[in-house]
Amino acid sequence: MLDGLPRQAVTILTTEKGTSWTHFGFQSSWRKAVARAGLSDLHFHDLRGSAVSRLAEAGCTEAEIASITGHALQEVGKMLDRYLKRSEKLAEAAILKLETRTIRDQNL
Repeated sequence: MLDGLPRQAVTILTTEKGTSWTHFGFQSSWRKAVARAGLSDLHFHDLRGSAVSRLAEAGCTEAEIASITGHALQEVGKMLDRYLKRSEKLAEAAILKLETRTIRDQNL
């Protein structure tokens, strides 16, 4: 799908002209979009934080996540320590592993 989009930048998310965003240009557009959506208490840097959590839930290593998001490896670890404890998806996966192991052990 991305290959079919007109763009001149190497980044995935581009301006309407198909070029890379500047930091300030994206931040300005972000604020406008948040205001139009009627959202509050949502911050510009929440995008990368959400990506860190979702990549971890998908099974990516901290090094892989850091290479995608541009965070320092240590920062990725701190973010995961803070936010993944609330991940319903990871909790469900952990319970499933426990149940599977319990059933397997009972059958031995």
